[in-house]
Amino acid sequence: MKSRWIWIAVLALSILVGLVSRRWPAPMEENAIGHNPPAPLSSRGANSGHLGWRARHGIHPEVSAEAFVAGLVNHFGRTRRDLARVAGLKAGKEIPPEVEKFFDAIEAGNWEEIERSWTELRKRSGRYEGTTLDPAFDPFWPAVLDAFGVAEQAHMWPAEQLLDYGYSILDSLRPGMVYVGGTDPGRWIPEMINESLGGESHIIVTQNAFADSTYLGFVNQMYGDRMATLTEEDSKKAFQEYVEDAQRRWEHDQNFPDEPKQVNENENLKMVNGKFEVGGQGAVMAINEKLFRALVEKNPDLSFGIEHSFPFKTTFGASGLLGPIMEVNAGEEALTQKAAEEAVEYWRGRSADILEGLQEEKLRMAHAKLAANQAELLLARNFPNEAEQTFRIAAEMAPTNPEALFGYANFLSSRGRGSEAIPFVERAIAANPEKQRFRDLLVTLQKNR
Repeated sequence: MKSRWIWIAVLALSILVGLVSRRWPAPMEENAIGHNPPAPLSSRGANSGHLGWRARHGIHPEVSAEAFVAGLVNHFGRTRRDLARVAGLKAGKEIPPEVEKFFDAIEAGNWEEIERSWTELRKRSGRYEGTTLDPAFDPFWPAVLDAFGVAEQAHMWPAEQLLDYGYSILDSLRPGMVYVGGTDPGRWIPEMINESLGGESHIIVTQNAFADSTYLGFVNQMYGDRMATLTEEDSKKAFQEYVEDAQRRWEHDQNFPDEPKQVNENENLKMVNGKFEVGGQGAVMAINEKLFRALVEKNPDLSFGIEHSFPFKTTFGASGLLGPIMEVNAGEEALTQKAAEEAVEYWRGRSADILEGLQEEKLRMAHAKLAANQAELLLARNFPNEAEQTFRIAAEMAPTNPEALFGYANFLSSRGRGSEAIPFVERAIAANPEKQRFRDLLVTLQKNR
């Protein structure tokens, strides 16, 4: 469940399509969201437990979860339309009629029209394979994508489960924490709910778009008065540092082919007509990781919680566990044996609820991704027993989640126990027989047992 915020011209991204069409309930009146606002986050402790969404927002018992979520989408669409208009004024460009039409569809909760408008607008983004960058549209792109991301998650998830997922993340954050989302649900579901909370909402950004200058402008527009944001100079520095390191590693592999490779398989590095070129998912995320670390360093008084799409492993050394996510720079002492054991118990309890309440594999994958992320951290911090248990829980929650499956298989294989992963891989193949990666993994495990 990678985020579609991972963009760069050379990177081909995919969009979820073919969802069952439906129209949401009519949006609630504006004052239906939080007409009796909950206590601000600053007065509630982290991990305060799941209050019902009705109790949080003072919502009448007759209001359904579906209507409440529709109201959240409507509210979010209006805020992003306002941000798009401000971006247009700043750029000296009038918001295009087709963008206004898109936001009309968001506020109306008309999924069919949202998807039609989005399909046309994304062609002008220049961020996907086969699309062309339209400079007249570019200032409005972040707001459009933000609104579509929220609308799509609301379309995909049962309303009660969407709220449970979002609050499981938001409740783990301490007052004033910055939240960094990675996957589509991990970014947009908390973001949608966050803006309806009473009191001061959290700053929410994505780890995957720091390398995009238009997104950095969007972040500055939203949060420039609340934190030190990244600049064009920061971007240039991170890019140059990555290119220099990548070229050094590439030259090593060219000159010493018998030594272990230093270029990662998801990096696309090459020399073209004497010019060194970088691309691929690995390159994008390496630059994003450098920029994220720069953002943390520029804001020493802020704490950061993160949900990874791709792990920023240079942050693992001082990361701690925070409910279903992680806290960056929590300190090496934050992750104790007790904390590791509590993480396993947390996921054991959550998995029982998730397996009972969520029937669709693609939705269980969002929870399994969170668990697999924590398993990676536990393993990196030398808690192998707890890492193994957490990997297994994640693989049981969502058999086809790649991070859970491959993480668990790699863990077992590195300890000479790869055959124990075979039943899990066979289960994944049965659920998704078209996935060649799973078949290749099975062949490898069978060969080495």
